[in-house]
Amino acid sequence: MPHLDQAQQANAPATRSRAGETFRYINWLFNPYQRLDVPAIYDLLSTRAATERALYLNLGYWRDATDLDSASNALADLLADAAQLSPGDQLLDVGYGFADQDMRWSERYQPAQIIGLNLTQSQVEIARQRVAERGLSEQIDLRQGSATAMDLPDASVDKVIALECAFHFRSREQFLREAFRVLRPGGRIAIADILPRPAQGSAWQRFKRKTSWALVAGKFSIPWDNAYPIPTYHAKLKLRGYEQIRVESIRDQVYAPLHHWLRAHRDSLQRLHPVARFAAKLALRRAPETLYAGLDYVVATAVKPVR
Repeated sequence: MPHLDQAQQANAPATRSRAGETFRYINWLFNPYQRLDVPAIYDLLSTRAATERALYLNLGYWRDATDLDSASNALADLLADAAQLSPGDQLLDVGYGFADQDMRWSERYQPAQIIGLNLTQSQVEIARQRVAERGLSEQIDLRQGSATAMDLPDASVDKVIALECAFHFRSREQFLREAFRVLRPGGRIAIADILPRPAQGSAWQRFKRKTSWALVAGKFSIPWDNAYPIPTYHAKLKLRGYEQIRVESIRDQVYAPLHHWLRAHRDSLQRLHPVARFAAKLALRRAPETLYAGLDYVVATAVKPVR
């Protein structure tokens, strides 16, 4: 058996770890039968965000944005404004990722407190550390917990926000029910969410839409229970008891602008894992009209009535 010097022995675990991670990426992205649960996906993605100055994993709102960081901030602001986030509010943020939006909201909108719920332990640990380093631990209480079984009292928060995560929940309906429970009367919910587009048009157009949605839903753990279009989304909010419901598509300010920016700034892909970078480059070869054919992107808002 060949002799390993001390440096080789020390590097061996790291080498095996990198090899294992690469295999997991390949299996996730290119094995059509592989489906990871949500924490496993975000553990794999880790902090390798395409953003340069933050750790956002959202797609951004591109109406006036010039780069992915500003687009990600713009989406966070759009949702805070949709929720009518105000000084003194008790805010619940579900699926907070690495807490970039929470730190931004705390400083810009000054709610009394932000409570965060997130299932992925690795994100919780990093997010808490980042919040502490920013000196915001008193204002931002980040917890590991489920958006569909909230460990919160009834009528305890003024606003609930879900920034690009509710499509993961099992199910979105259960999240809407829980959010209604913890909201105070008159409280608002605001959600940035991904939905399938109706399979309409020619046979080729219907095929593109179904294939586009199926690929994203399979790789990003979107339950089929959550695969319904805007009218059904509106109806489910109404069924749960919400009022002043609005579900608006902003897909034209999300998918295509992001696609074009990434094509023009491929250096941003260097921050991704090499396998993810390769997959992204393959995707960027396709036209956005085909790649995102089956995907809608909505901002949904509603109010818990005052009885």
